[in-house]
Amino acid sequence: MTTPATTYEERVLQVLSELGVPESYGRDRGMPLCSEAVELVSIGQDIYGREQKLSPRAAEAWHALRSAAERDGVVLGLVSAFRSLEYQKQIWRRKLDAGEKVDHILGVNAPPGYSEHHTGRAIDLTTPGCRTLSEEFENTPAFSWLARRAEDFGFTLSYPRRNKSGISYEPWHWAFRET
Repeated sequence: MTTPATTYEERVLQVLSELGVPESYGRDRGMPLCSEAVELVSIGQDIYGREQKLSPRAAEAWHALRSAAERDGVVLGLVSAFRSLEYQKQIWRRKLDAGEKVDHILGVNAPPGYSEHHTGRAIDLTTPGCRTLSEEFENTPAFSWLARRAEDFGFTLSYPRRNKSGISYEPWHWAFRET
C-alpha cells in the first residue's frame, strides 16, 4: 500500500516512480526541482480557447512582450503557460499509454516536478502559419523577433540546441527569469 506523500518533493518522487522515471533524474541532468507557483493570474486564453495563467511578474512581462511584438508587426500566439504537477503527469501518462518509452519522452518532455511550466514563468509560443510545438517556429519572423528582443522583457530560450538538460531543441519554449 502506498502512503500519501506529504511534501511536494515526496509527491514528485512518488509520481516519478509511478511513471518509471529514475529518482536520480534531476541530479543526473543538473536540473533543479521546479516548485509549483502559489500565486497565479490569468493572462487570457491560449490559441485553443483555454484560460492560461502565469505568476504575477511573468504575466506582466508577457503582456509587455506581446504588446511590443504587436507594435513591431509580430503576432505571438500562446500555446501553454502554467501546468501543475498533476497536468504534467497526465501528459506523460497519455504518452506512456500510447506506447512511447520513458527514454524517448525524457528527450521531449521534462517529467513532472522538473517542468518550468510548474513555476508559472514558462510559456510555449507559436505564430500564425506555423505548426505548434515544432522546430519550424525557428524559421519565423516571430522567433527572430524573440531572439532579438525577449531578453529585454526577462524571457530566455530554455532549451537551445544541445542543452545540458537533454531536452530536445524547443524554439517555442521561453521562460521569464526572476531577477
